[in-house]
Order: sequence, then structure tokens, then C-alpha cells
Amino acid sequence: MREITLDEAALLLSEHDHFKILTHSYPDGDCLGSGYALAFILRKLGKKANVAVDGKLPSKFTYLVKNYEEQAFEPAYIVSVDVAAPTLLGESVMEGVDHIDLCIDHHGTNSLTADNRYVDSTAAAAAEIIFQLTELLNVGLDDDIAGGIYTGISTDTGCFVYTNTTPRTHQIAAQVMSYCDWRMINSINFVIKSRAKVKMERMIYKTMEFYAGGKCAIVYTTLAMCEAMGAGDDEMEGLANIPRRIEGVMMGITMREKAGGVFKVSVRTNDNIDAAEFCKQFGGGGHPAASGCSIEGDLETVKKQLIDAAEEYLK
Repeated sequence: MREITLDEAALLLSEHDHFKILTHSYPDGDCLGSGYALAFILRKLGKKANVAVDGKLPSKFTYLVKNYEEQAFEPAYIVSVDVAAPTLLGESVMEGVDHIDLCIDHHGTNSLTADNRYVDSTAAAAAEIIFQLTELLNVGLDDDIAGGIYTGISTDTGCFVYTNTTPRTHQIAAQVMSYCDWRMINSINFVIKSRAKVKMERMIYKTMEFYAGGKCAIVYTTLAMCEAMGAGDDEMEGLANIPRRIEGVMMGITMREKAGGVFKVSVRTNDNIDAAEFCKQFGGGGHPAASGCSIEGDLETVKKQLIDAAEEYLK
């Protein structure tokens, strides 16, 4: 495995063809926005490129693929985008893949094995890196590329309010806004909510409990709750940020039950509490203020593990 520069990453992309772009399980706006933007960039260079998504593309992000069609070819070069760990790669995404040629990511805890890795932990989103690649590859912006980049940046920064937002983030956003319908993107991701999502948020607040002297707030969703509310993956987007918005909370934990007796855990923190370090003890990782992990077990067992760990961590 070789750690490379962004210039070297751009050179690898220019030298190869027939790309398969890997995204992570339960894909978010940055993962999908970056993945599809990169595919459109490569296609503008005259190359073939497809994006592999685990399961069905979330309906709220269908605007990213309005001009995208799968191309017929045998993948020859495998690129992962915004994938921080091998456990985040679903089986369908990895079909026919025995290794990763190039990893592009912004998670400082990245543990993915790849022949070549470019990880910039100072980037607020992987989409910032994709924008820089447009400049290095001399590819002009258009609606498809700019829309993907803006989606990635805006969603991973909570529409520019999270602490990972930097002057560079705003500068890149300002450049791509002229080429995409950013008002529509903001509306879909931050303004309009389905009735199912409103119902789910109301139920989430009812599950909230406080620990560690009020410094930790925990909420959860179960499969039964989702079924009762008619809520799918679209309705889960953004729920992880609810607990840490409470005054005095330094660590917000969201537990989401998945099939197979597993809880997907999202941790969001304030006041320089390291969420990535906390999640590492459960085999996860991510960013200092936003990380995650997966824990097997029933609701009460997993919740107790998290409570005990949070109370010890926040002493």
C-alpha cells in the first residue's frame, strides 16, 4: 500500500480506464455526490466509469443521476470514494472486486487497504478532493459534476454549520454554485421533510435519555419503529445530529437497529470531544466530531455498552 499525493492520484486517474467507483453502505450525500461527480469527470475525459451503490439509491438523491446511465464494460481499475473502512463496503458493491487500486478519502481514521491511498483529513468532505481533481485533470464544471460536489460538501458540513467547515469549504462551494441548482439541493437536503420523517423525529425525541451528568444523550430507532412509521433510509438522514443539539450535551449517540441483530451507531460531539477515538473501541472511526461503528446485540445490551463507555470517556 502506497500513500500518494493528490497529483499522483490525478495521474493514476488519467492513465487508466474502465473504472468501478465504490461507495459505502448506507450511502450519504458526500459518498454519492463525490462518487457520481468523479464518474462524470472521468467520462468527460473520454473514459468509462460506473458507480457501485449497495442496494437502492436513496430517492432523495436521484437528482444526482438524471444524466447518468450505466455503461457496459469490464471494470479494470477500482476506486473507492469516502470509504473509511473495509467493513463499510457492502457485498453487492464488492462483487467481482478482489482489491482496490485507489482510495480517495477524508477520514483521518481510514483503515482501507488499497494499492494507492490519498487521504486528506483536513477536507470537510471527500467532495472537496473531487473538486481539486477537476482542476488537476483540467475538467470543466457542469451541472452534474458541480451538483455532486455541492451535495457532498453541503451535507457533510450540515449546510456549512459543522466545525469541519473551513474557508476552503466556502471557497469551493462558491465556485460550484454557479453551475448547479444549489437551491434545489438545499431544499431537498435541509428544508423539506416527509411526513414519515417528522413522525420519526417525534418518536426519536421520546427515546432520548441523558447520562454522564447530562453530557451524553442517547436516542434510538428499532426496526419495529421504522415499520410503524413507514420510514426508510431517506427518513434516517440527519437524525444523528439531534442529540448533540441539546444544551450541555457533549456527546450525542444515535442507535439504529438493522437486520441481523446489529445496531449502526452514530456519534456526534461538541467541545472538542473526539468521536473517532470513542468509536475506535467498537471497531469504528471517522472524524473527531462525527464518527460511527456497528455493534451486535439487542437494544438494551448495546445501549448499556455505549452508556458505560460514554460515562468512562466523559469523566
